[in-house]
Amino acid sequence: MSETGKRLLLVAACALVDADGRVLLAQRPEGKQLAGLWEFPGGKVEHGETPEETIVRELREEIGIETKIACLAPLTFASHTYDDFHLLMPLYVCRRFWGTPVPQEGQTLKWVRPKQMRDYPMPPADEPLIPFLIDLL
Repeated sequence: MSETGKRLLLVAACALVDADGRVLLAQRPEGKQLAGLWEFPGGKVEHGETPEETIVRELREEIGIETKIACLAPLTFASHTYDDFHLLMPLYVCRRFWGTPVPQEGQTLKWVRPKQMRDYPMPPADEPLIPFLIDLL
């Protein structure tokens, strides 16, 4: 527990970058918390997993692509307090992957240029990550 008494949730996210310098965003499906908002693919770090292992697993499960830990580069992280938990989210960049992203969990996918990301409503923890991607790409 943190000083605020809220549990800490560790989530790993990935800015998947295509050959045109666009980043893949996923829209959270109806029925999920923060439904309708756009986010970077990723998910909760499971017990015994590293954040990098989480990214590899989540990309396979969520969008049906393969990558390797060696293809992930840490970029920055988000630290944000929500009503009932505190989120810590490292963001990795991945430019090398195999397969074509296809939604596996009812989400909508869209390739977006970093400078256009602000046109897509995102969770509060994701928004501060946009400038890092604009500067990188």
